[in-house]
Amino acid sequence: MFSSLLSKFQSIIVKSLRQVSDTSLTEAVLFEQIGNVSLVALNRPQKTNAINSDVVRSLINAFTLFKNEASLKVAVLYGKGGNFSSGLDLEELSKNSSLIERLRKECFLNLLENIDKPIIAAISGYAVAEGIELALLCDLRIVEETATYYEDIPSVNGATVRLPKLIGLSRAMEMIITGRQVNGRLAYDWGLANRVVSTGTALGQALNLARVISAMPQDSLKADRCSLYYSVFKASTVEDAMKFEFENATQFINKGIISNAKKFLEGTGRHGSFKMN
Repeated sequence: MFSSLLSKFQSIIVKSLRQVSDTSLTEAVLFEQIGNVSLVALNRPQKTNAINSDVVRSLINAFTLFKNEASLKVAVLYGKGGNFSSGLDLEELSKNSSLIERLRKECFLNLLENIDKPIIAAISGYAVAEGIELALLCDLRIVEETATYYEDIPSVNGATVRLPKLIGLSRAMEMIITGRQVNGRLAYDWGLANRVVSTGTALGQALNLARVISAMPQDSLKADRCSLYYSVFKASTVEDAMKFEFENATQFINKGIISNAKKFLEGTGRHGSFKMN
């Protein structure tokens, strides 16, 4: 189903990363553009998409390109070969203990948090440890019913911060201190997934959702998305969150909503022209 959907579009493999300082996208991460949607794939299926230095470097480059390219509105992150990610590459970690620190500084904490565009995780198979933490950094998660989440310990890339925000302290505590495995259906029931879908369809469903989001008014979307994150992670009081929301939205009200209201009154609606009596 998804292959037939993809055949309707021309996939553009991005070979030039002039906008980033390190211009290498290794084979560990693939980057495609379909319309105004980016597809970013973890491509180490033989290692269940375990995260090593090549993955870190290539993720940084891929998402920097997504961030800087104005024509790209939404990104979809997924894993090749039936798994999202099994976490850190233990073989490399045994030889290079600085891998965790690099993940913390360069990729997980700094990169995705500073992108002002939505990112959707399409999750199949295993999302474990740093794999689940990478998924938590995305805005939305489309999860296959047979997918499996579980958190390894200790968490170093934000699971103890983001997980309880999504599913509550009690459930997050159980996942973290017992290593409980959570399947796609339970992940949806707990709020760890936005949608649960049939096995093999997460990527196609995520792409469909990305198209819906990319058709939304982007300035308003970015303003509200920013306000949501501020409210949940940074606001000190409700009044602080409300103040931020108002100030953040005001610039877009003048720029976009008033202009759109004028067009509406002139008879130009989203679905075509009309005349008001």
